[in-house]
Amino acid sequence: MNDATSQRSRPRRHRDVDARVGNDLIEVKFGVDSLRTLRTSLMQVAYPLGDDPAARGFVVLAESPITLERLHEEWGHATAVLRGDVLNRLSICILENGHFVGIPHDPDAATEQTLAKVVGAEREKTGGSRTDYSFVVTKLLLLRWLTNGEPVTAEWLARTAGCSYPSVARVLHSLGSLVQRTSDRRVGLRWFALDEFSRLLAIADRARATVRFADRSGQPRSPESHVRRLEKLAPPGLAIGGVLGARHYQPDLDLVGTPRLDFSLHSPGRHMDLGFIRKLDPALQRVEDPRELANVVVHAIRHANSFIVPREGGLGWADPVECLLDLHEVRLEAQASQFLEALKQRRPPSP
Repeated sequence: MNDATSQRSRPRRHRDVDARVGNDLIEVKFGVDSLRTLRTSLMQVAYPLGDDPAARGFVVLAESPITLERLHEEWGHATAVLRGDVLNRLSICILENGHFVGIPHDPDAATEQTLAKVVGAEREKTGGSRTDYSFVVTKLLLLRWLTNGEPVTAEWLARTAGCSYPSVARVLHSLGSLVQRTSDRRVGLRWFALDEFSRLLAIADRARATVRFADRSGQPRSPESHVRRLEKLAPPGLAIGGVLGARHYQPDLDLVGTPRLDFSLHSPGRHMDLGFIRKLDPALQRVEDPRELANVVVHAIRHANSFIVPREGGLGWADPVECLLDLHEVRLEAQASQFLEALKQRRPPSP
């Protein structure tokens, strides 16, 4: 059987994991601190294992703060619900200091080499996609402050961000007096703090895993034509941000033209699937220098709830904070200030 026939004969659900190497199905997660995410990953690998009795499955956690004790406890829960034939071929592997620790048993040397190559490839795709939950939780608090005004529970923040309660507690503690706590233990921002927003701006490029593309044809397509093309392609989880998104929320924004097209791609706990870029326009090539002119820019939305606003045409709108960060990144400082003031004026009064 040739490779093409082999690929066609594989169960479709193999496509749901990051890599298949021989009979090994491998899912890689960077910086996961939520047991909920781990459970989802275990199920994501377990399903195709049930289809393919020759396959082995590995959920690899890189740079994860979850302790071995908690991982062993979670494995115990998995043993109670998964079929024995699947469980015998499934493992959790933790990458620590260049070595892999396995649950229920360590991988052999050959498997370690395979896992290391896959982790390296996934890291290269994402630039090391460990989710910065300090950024995510702070951004969610700011989004809530600008659009709703109501305080929320720490549990809501953890669920919405896709992280653990201790991670949320650390962020709330670091924000200090900026956080207002109600008698029923809900939390919210007291005000918009420029210092804290400046910190978000400073780390936004890394935290949002920003990827830039420049047109190499010499005759770049207009942003509007790209949007029309993407409406037909309909990549899942993709939303319009940047100038176009800001204009949606504030139509009288002082902007002439669209200097570049910004998209936000919902990618919680995984690398961004940028395959749609080649279908969009083969002339778009990735550029590494943030100072180089880019025509299309894609940012990752790392929180579990995307907050994408539906839009007629298929693609949604990125949330207002995403658009605000985009305006600052493209150095439209005056327009960003105008947009922020408009958002603040529309926000509900404090409870």
